[in-house]
Amino acid sequence: MQDLKHKVEAVLFTTGKFLTIDEISDLSSLQKEDVILAINQLVNDYSSRDTSLEIIQQGDKYKLNIKKEHMHITTRLLKDTELDKPTQETLALIAFKQPILQSLIIKMRGNTAYEHIKSLHGLEFVTSEKSGRTRLLKITQKFYDYFDIVEDDLKNKFNQFKGLITNEN
Repeated sequence: MQDLKHKVEAVLFTTGKFLTIDEISDLSSLQKEDVILAINQLVNDYSSRDTSLEIIQQGDKYKLNIKKEHMHITTRLLKDTELDKPTQETLALIAFKQPILQSLIIKMRGNTAYEHIKSLHGLEFVTSEKSGRTRLLKITQKFYDYFDIVEDDLKNKFNQFKGLITNEN
């Protein structure tokens, strides 16, 4: 059983994203039943140990994650990410307004946003498709996985934010 747990744990650690039992099974070359047993044992192990990690479940998917009370440490460590602050702001705007025309992002953020969008596209955080003389930008699943955000939760938070703005005006 230890070997099964180690394989599943290695897959979850390495991918860093939510995975279904089928995906874990494929990546670890284990039978689905063995993956289910290993996941259950890992969940018990992590919840009974004093550790900064946990296995979280979201629907039918699992992820090895840092506990919320320890996130502030990683936030400080990751300040110098591959995304500089202006690029992060452009990404936030795309996420908030999506789907949105690239021309509108450029109007709001200026010509430097072309580089931001190119970077974000290269990192596979946004997709773009031709729309007339401009492009239509959308957030990808990789964005949600990377930032550990559930799409519906993000929409709800943005709707709350919109409500605050509307109430202030």
